[in-house]
Amino acid sequence: MARVKSFNAKRGHFEATAPRKPKVTPRKDVEIRSTLQELLIYLVFLADLCILTFGMVSSNMYYLNKVIETLFLETSVPGEERTNFKSVSTITEFWKFIEGPLLEGLYCDSWYNAEVLYQLKNSSRIYYENVLLGAPRIRQLKVRNNSCIVYPKFQSLMDECFDRYTIENEDRSDFGPRQVPEWRYSPSASLSLHHWGVFGVYDNGGYMFTLPISKTEAREKFTFLKLNSWITRGTRVIFIDFSIYNANVNLFCIIRLVAEFPATGGVFTSWNFYSVKLLRYVTYFDYFIASCEIIFCIFIINFIVQEIKKMKEYKSAYFKSFWNLLELLLLLLSLSAISINIFRTLQAYHLLGRLLEKTQEYPDFYFLAYWQIRYNDMVAVNIFFAWIKIFKFISFNKTMSQLSTTLSRCIKDIIGFAIMFFIIFFAYAQLGYLVFGSQVDDFSTFQNSIFTQFRIVLGDFNFANIEKANRVLGPTYFITFIFFVFFVLLNMFLAIINDAYSEVKADYSIGGSPESELAVQIKKSFTRTMEKLKLKKPQREDQDKVKERETTFQPRGDFDEKEIESADRMKKWKERLEQKYYSSEIPDAYRPVTQEEFRDRAREGIALCQYKIKQSDEKDFCYKNMTDVQAKVRSYYAITSAFFYTTQFYPFLLHSHL
Repeated sequence: MARVKSFNAKRGHFEATAPRKPKVTPRKDVEIRSTLQELLIYLVFLADLCILTFGMVSSNMYYLNKVIETLFLETSVPGEERTNFKSVSTITEFWKFIEGPLLEGLYCDSWYNAEVLYQLKNSSRIYYENVLLGAPRIRQLKVRNNSCIVYPKFQSLMDECFDRYTIENEDRSDFGPRQVPEWRYSPSASLSLHHWGVFGVYDNGGYMFTLPISKTEAREKFTFLKLNSWITRGTRVIFIDFSIYNANVNLFCIIRLVAEFPATGGVFTSWNFYSVKLLRYVTYFDYFIASCEIIFCIFIINFIVQEIKKMKEYKSAYFKSFWNLLELLLLLLSLSAISINIFRTLQAYHLLGRLLEKTQEYPDFYFLAYWQIRYNDMVAVNIFFAWIKIFKFISFNKTMSQLSTTLSRCIKDIIGFAIMFFIIFFAYAQLGYLVFGSQVDDFSTFQNSIFTQFRIVLGDFNFANIEKANRVLGPTYFITFIFFVFFVLLNMFLAIINDAYSEVKADYSIGGSPESELAVQIKKSFTRTMEKLKLKKPQREDQDKVKERETTFQPRGDFDEKEIESADRMKKWKERLEQKYYSSEIPDAYRPVTQEEFRDRAREGIALCQYKIKQSDEKDFCYKNMTDVQAKVRSYYAITSAFFYTTQFYPFLLHSHL
C-alpha cells in the first residue's frame, strides 16, 4: 500500500506540473479589457481605411486607359499595317505617326456618318465621349554638338559627336527659323518632377509648342516642322502631352507619349496613361467618402495622442518594440497622404479654373496626375501595413503563436543562409550580365539579370535565347544555376524553416501550447454569450458531472508482485533520467548534452517503453504514439521530443494502468 501511495503522490506531482490556464487578476482583467477595446477600435479604423481605398479607385479607370491606349498605340500608320507607335523605330516612321494616327485620334469631332454631334467651340471629342482639355503640347530636348570625344583616327570620318542626354550636355541655343517659337528654348514652368525615361532623366524645359484647335492647321504645322528639320541629330527625346475628361464616369485621363532618340540611333517609344479622379466630391457616394476621410483624420489624431503618451511613459524603451515602430510608420504614411490629398485637391480646382479661362493653352494635368499616383501608392502601402498590424492582436491564437515562435527560432539561421544565398546569386547575375548582356534583353543590364534569375527560379525562362547567345557557357550557366540555387539552396531554406517548425510543434505537443490571458478572456466572453442565447448548456452542469465522477472514483487496491516490481523499475529509470537531464530550477529547461548522449538515452527509453507496451491493455494507443517517436529519432530535435515523451507520458500511463 505504501507503494500505491507513492504512485498517487507521483500522479499528483505530474498533474501539478501540467500546463494550466493562467489566472486573471483584477488588474490584469482591466488590461485585457483595454486590449479588447483597442482591438475593436482598430477594426473600425481598418474598415474606414478600406472604404477610403476602394472608394478612390474604380474599374472604369482600367477601361478608360485601355480604350485610349488602343487608339493611340495600336492604330496603324496609313499604308503600313504593321507600323504603329509601339513599333516606331525610325524618324520617318515617327513623322508618319504624328501626321496619321495622332492627328486622327486628337481631332475626332464628327460621327461615323460625318454628322456633327457637338456645336461647342474649341473642343474635340475623342471617341465621342472624352473631351480634349486645352491644347496638346509637343516638346523636345537636345544635346549640343561635340558633347563627346571622337577617337583621333576617326575624326576625319566624322566631325560631329552627340552624346547621351544629361543636364550638362543639354543644348539650349536657338536653331532653325529664329522668328518661330518652336525653335527657341523655353525654361520649365511646371511643378512636375523630371521624367525618368529608358535612356536618361529628362528636364521639364525644352523646345515646345502647342497644337492649334483646327485639325487642318495642326497638319500644316507638322508639315512645316518636318520640312525645316525640327528633329535633328542632337534630338534625344520628344514628349507629346495632352489630357482628356470623361464626364460619364467623372475621370481624367492624362496621356504622355514619349519617343527617345538614343545616341546609338533609332527610336525607342514609351508611354504613360493615368486615369485619375481629380473632382472628388460630385455624387452622394463621394460625400460619403468625404465623411470617411474626416473619420480617418480623427482616428489619426487619436493615435498620435496615444503614441505620444507611450513615448513619455516608456521613453527609449518605446523604440525597442516592433509594433511601436510599425505604428509610427503608419502615422507618418497617413499624415503624408493627408497632406498630399489636400495639396492635390487645391491645385486641381486652381488648374481647372485657369483652364476654363484660357482654353487654347496646355493645362499641366500631368503634375496633378503624378501626385495622385503617389497618393494612391502611399495609401496602398499604408493599408498593407495596417493589415499586418492585426497580427499584434491575434497573437493569442495557437497557429499564430507557432508561426511567430518558428520565425524567431530560425531567424539567425535564415540570416546566415541569406548571406550565402546572395553571394552565389549575385555571382551568377554578374556572370549572366557579362556573357549574355549584349545579346539577350533579359540580361541587358545588371538589374535585369537579377530579376531574370528570380524568374528562372519560378520557372519563367527562355533557354533558347541563352543557348543562342553562347552555346558553351549558356547551357553551363543554366544547368549549374538550377542545380545550386534551385535544388540545393532553396531546399536548404525550406529545411531550416521546416526543422524549426517541427521543433516548435514538438515543444507544444509535450509542454502544451501557451494560452494567453487574452485568449482566456475571449473564450469566457464567447461562452457567456452562447449561454445567454441558449445555444450552449451552462458550464456549471459540466463541472457538477466532473465532481460527481471524481467522488465516485474508487482506486484499485489488488496489485500483484510483478506489477509492483515493474512500476519500481520504471520509477527508478525516470528518476535517473531526471537527475541527469532535468533542471528543477528552471521549468521546462534541459541541460545541454551531446547528440550521442541523447541518442543513447532515447534508444534506451524506447526499448523500455516497448517492453511495457506489450504488457499494457492499451497496446494499440501506445504503439501508435511510439511509432511516431521512432520516426523522429533520426534528427537532433526529434530525439529531444522522444526524451520528453518517454519521461513524462509513460509514467502517467503506467500509473493509470495500475
